[in-house]
Amino acid sequence: MAQRLFDTHLHIVDPVHPLVANNGFLPEPFTVADYRRRTEGLGIAGGAVVSGSFQAFDQGYLVDALAALGPGFVGVTQIPGDTPDERILELHGAGVRAVRFNVARGGSADLDDLDRLARRVHDLAGWHAEFYIDARTIDSALSRRIASLPAASIDHLGMHEDGLPALLRLVEQGVKVKATGFGRVELDPADTIRAIVATDPTALMVGTDLPSTRARRPFRDEDLRVVQVALSEDQVADVFWNNAARFYLGATADDDAA
Repeated sequence: MAQRLFDTHLHIVDPVHPLVANNGFLPEPFTVADYRRRTEGLGIAGGAVVSGSFQAFDQGYLVDALAALGPGFVGVTQIPGDTPDERILELHGAGVRAVRFNVARGGSADLDDLDRLARRVHDLAGWHAEFYIDARTIDSALSRRIASLPAASIDHLGMHEDGLPALLRLVEQGVKVKATGFGRVELDPADTIRAIVATDPTALMVGTDLPSTRARRPFRDEDLRVVQVALSEDQVADVFWNNAARFYLGATADDDAA
């Protein structure tokens, strides 16, 4: 049987809901049914549906996707900095657990809103902040801002090998990292995974990045094997499930909620 997996990074593209071209790009549909078909047999028992640049601040698709996917799945949304508290609490009730800052592609609140928005959603609903960002662009000032947040994660292993020192400095300070998007990164995933786990074994989480929009190549099932081989046997369950279940669900391996 496949190792139980919390898919920390997936996109649902439902054309029933608004899509916004990003630099002329609009993705092909990838519905909940498509996701289930594509991931059959991978052991996925939960995950995080992440808003893409092409969805901007639309929440309808995310609410519908979470309702269809059911327990164990949560949302990572993009909201304007002036979103009312009441709306944030409504989204929390629908299963949203994080706010995304899409620095690489746009479509989200920008870094000017970082401190105020990230702290407000955490204080109000316990949400963490997620960053799609090339780690090479994380200078000392931004690193301090991210590390000072109550909880934060970085997408796609920080994107580039030259950003690894900046990424590891954040890991040392409690920031989580997603081992995702191997078809879009410029680094050796296995080497980067080993460096992160050596710095903090609780930091690393895995995901598919399906449907891998605009990646040089889409997710392959073998990508999960790359992660597994880079780990020691006693690290696999944490990276594939426990670290993410704690981060997104507040759950441990023994919790029924997982």
